[in-house]
Amino acid sequence: MGQQRYMKSEMPYRGITSTELKALLKPLLADLDLRPSSRGEWEATVLELWDGAEYREERYVATALLGHRAFRGWQDPELLPLIRHLIVTGAWWDHVDELASHHVGPILLRHREIVTPVMRDWAHGVDPFAGDRSHDGPAQDDLWLRRTSIICQLTHKEATDVDLLAEAIEANLETTRDGERTAYGSVFWIRKAIGWALRQQGRVDPQWVLDYVAAHGDRMSGLTKREALKHLR
Repeated sequence: MGQQRYMKSEMPYRGITSTELKALLKPLLADLDLRPSSRGEWEATVLELWDGAEYREERYVATALLGHRAFRGWQDPELLPLIRHLIVTGAWWDHVDELASHHVGPILLRHREIVTPVMRDWAHGVDPFAGDRSHDGPAQDDLWLRRTSIICQLTHKEATDVDLLAEAIEANLETTRDGERTAYGSVFWIRKAIGWALRQQGRVDPQWVLDYVAAHGDRMSGLTKREALKHLR
């Protein structure tokens, strides 16, 4: 119950810690007899675990299977509709942040020409995969897809596409350049995401972040600026 209260989760927990879950999964994921033998079977297994979950840990298992190194060859842009489904149905930071940083991010890094336009769409509330999976329906403007577009490069370090980062952030600041309120700019999860993304970029290019905040700070919340500049003052 403690985990459920902390996460504010409607879905109950079994009470397994992250360390315990990893230990339980390690031999199962290493067992060749249990491993999906085709891409279709792998994706179907991930989806079945996710959609059929009665406990939150079962969704963590689905995410672990999705990102396992044995399936690296299938972790490509064709996986984005499935990941999108997990994001919009998971709709909470523990699922979304893992999917954004450790699933979308690596695919983006390897396939920038294909994935960058999708991240630009998500940043602006456009969902090119809406309706691909009828059981979750269309999500033409989804908070968590916007958050994903902002934080998907957290692990990219020097390889970060700062033009994409700047566009994702600017599309979700408090106001437009003309002073109009944006769709989700005042939402905590977006404010936090922007600050987090800028803070990470500040580790490799602090001047870029300082300049960006100086130029756009009047359209940022205090929370966003504090997060962005936490290690730069």
